[in-house]
Amino acid sequence: MCSKIGVVTGQDLKDLLADARDRGYAIPAVNCTSSCSVNAVLEAAQKSKSPVMIQVSNGGGTYYLGKGIKDPKGSGAGSIALAYHVRSVASYYGIPVVLHSDHCAKKLLPWFDDMLEADEEYFRKFGEPLFSSHMLDLSEENDEENIMICKEYFKKMSKMNLWLEMEIGITGGEEDGVNNEDVDPEKLYTTPEQVWAVHTALSPISDMFSIAAAFGNVHGVYKPGNVVLSPEKLGKHQAYAKKMLECEEEKPLFLVMHGGSGSTSSEIATAVSNGVVKMNIDTDTQWAFWDGVRTFEASNREYLQGQIGNPKGKDKPNKKFYDPRVWMRKGQESMAKRVMDSCEKLSSKGTFEPIMGQGKVQIAEEGKKEFPVLGVLGGMAVGVLVGMVIAKK
Repeated sequence: MCSKIGVVTGQDLKDLLADARDRGYAIPAVNCTSSCSVNAVLEAAQKSKSPVMIQVSNGGGTYYLGKGIKDPKGSGAGSIALAYHVRSVASYYGIPVVLHSDHCAKKLLPWFDDMLEADEEYFRKFGEPLFSSHMLDLSEENDEENIMICKEYFKKMSKMNLWLEMEIGITGGEEDGVNNEDVDPEKLYTTPEQVWAVHTALSPISDMFSIAAAFGNVHGVYKPGNVVLSPEKLGKHQAYAKKMLECEEEKPLFLVMHGGSGSTSSEIATAVSNGVVKMNIDTDTQWAFWDGVRTFEASNREYLQGQIGNPKGKDKPNKKFYDPRVWMRKGQESMAKRVMDSCEKLSSKGTFEPIMGQGKVQIAEEGKKEFPVLGVLGGMAVGVLVGMVIAKK
């Protein structure tokens, strides 16, 4: 089992995911777009005594940098800045944190390249990559091209002990500009042979990979009955792999679940029992953040119509209501509560006792592999500078 707190990479990451698979739990992977949402997820994990994955999408990276910046490398710069923020604060929450990038389609490979470049530079200096893992989603391409491109990237990633998550089959719905809302329903179910083809291609390179096999998953939340999940199919993938490998391990594959928002507790439990070690959640946490803000605004509307003047008096100030630290905190609390719900459904709650009082910024001095405390603001400054440099390239 992984005993390290803060961002985990390499063998520590592998140990963490193996522990999840062996003990029958999965780690919630939450898309974040700001330091506010990152901290909400970390808080939820700490309270739930659970490891967690912080992940950034292409669009999330663009937002993190700032929507006012129109630069082709903006998504990479923003994603890297988010990574430095996570490395600055993660260990203060006392739990293991996986730093991950989400869906990367073929048209988004320049974004992937920018993050890998940052990983390589970080690895040369500090002996580990900046991120823990990355995902390639080339499911829009045919299987042969999908696997071929993933193999070439995995060769680069394996040199840095980076974990690869690869999608085979198609997740329905729409996310980050990849629209599969009208896809043939049959393509939403990956076959055991497809999964085995991925394993056969990647395992000679490294064993640090997971497979996002489609079993009817759809991004977003839809009316009940519109989405038919079949998580039991994941058990067939495991059985097929066990047969082909002639091994004793009942669940030899690391599987992940996409489109976790809106899924039932039963569907999630079945997926986890069949070897899912990670579940993506985004839509539900987006709603949860807004719902916290919405509820606060509805309860305090008369105090939010001007800087001065409320039911207590026309000269009474309202700053304590419109201060972003107040209403955004309500969003954080609501989002954290939803992430804690996922920890419980995924059985990750209570799997890791937080180690408090040992927090430190995980940004090393060049040439050293230990991570001295630099100060949170110093760490954030490094992240912003790195993002600016990359954006100017």
